Amino acid sequence: MTLADFSSQGQFAPKKIAHVLRTTSEEVARSVGLGRDAVQRKDRISSDKTQRRLREMVEIINKVTPRFGSELIAYAWYRSEPLAGFSGQTAMALVREGRALEILDYIDAVDAGVYA
Repeated sequence: MTLADFSSQGQFAPKKIAHVLRTTSEEVARSVGLGRDAVQRKDRISSDKTQRRLREMVEIINKVTPRFGSELIAYAWYRSEPLAGFSGQTAMALVREGRALEILDYIDAVDAGVYA
């Protein structure tokens, strides 16, 4: 899927993300380390922090989707697969800590044949 499939009016839309991933917008919020209000109130959805976290998750899922064949499996990987070199933390846990760039670099390294 493209980034446009996850957005509405130039912003990442939690409901669209939830629909594609077959979950709830509240679960999407938890997956990026935000509270329920962050994906329900319009002013909070538009905030820089909310949009940044949603973008980070979407970028990570989009980057690994070709490897797994579907967004659903990529989302399951994001939430549950311990990553080597990160003390067994998942991509979700690292995004919640604000370490999304490290995950993207890790994925690039694995794709290039460098293993952590």
